[in-house]
Amino acid sequence: MSLPAGAVRVGLPGGGDAVLAEEVPVALVFEGVTQAVMMATPVDLEDFYLGFALTEGLIAAAGDLLRSETVVQERGVELRGWLAAPAAARFAARRRAMAGPVGCGLCGLESLSEALRPLPRAPRGAGGWGAALALGAPAPRASAALQALREAQVLHDAVRATHAAGFWCDGRLLLCREDVGRHNALDKLAGALARAGITPGTGALVITSRLSVDLVQKAAMIGAGALIGASSPTALAVEEARKAGLALIARGPDGLVLFCAPEEGKA
Repeated sequence: MSLPAGAVRVGLPGGGDAVLAEEVPVALVFEGVTQAVMMATPVDLEDFYLGFALTEGLIAAAGDLLRSETVVQERGVELRGWLAAPAAARFAARRRAMAGPVGCGLCGLESLSEALRPLPRAPRGAGGWGAALALGAPAPRASAALQALREAQVLHDAVRATHAAGFWCDGRLLLCREDVGRHNALDKLAGALARAGITPGTGALVITSRLSVDLVQKAAMIGAGALIGASSPTALAVEEARKAGLALIARGPDGLVLFCAPEEGKA
């Protein structure tokens, strides 16, 4: 039986084999400088690279990435890219500001001030979610989105060890990306949306994992209006989602809960 991309067979001591997820070091290199090295599933890497650049604010739009290439090394993969002049200048300035001995471990950030950077505000009326959530009944739509994401997880069905991020719009799941890392799955989805020319604010991002603040940050950076998680959020994730006016729906004590409404906290 053929395996989905990102899965491999591994022999077992007692005979037979197991189907496991691939995991390799992936270096994200911009303008000849390594910004981060992530452990990732080596599929949809073009989406991953573009999405990382967008969600981490290295570029403002897909057009800021002029050229990219994938270089397979003996022990991993290098994703290399070159930026348009304004984005390249901002990246160089950011790298100079980051120089120092302290690291917070968030996707290459090296100062605590960057860990809670100001976020752009979610677009008004994103994806028609405002009206539905104002009626106080987000759970059925969110539950349908999560179920659709679960059904789209081809790699997870084979290995039982990957996360997924999907885009739900007009009652259906338009895109799904999978990875061993939850952040990577969201970055891959962000890149796939940009490459397809789909505006994230027209629907909702759906995630298989808990909603931590870094996922809220990534969602806000690409202009999402709603974020749905299969597990619980952190308190800081809710606080930052409120500031960004992002609808946040996740697991509560008695099922799916609307933790903050669209545009909440906006002036």
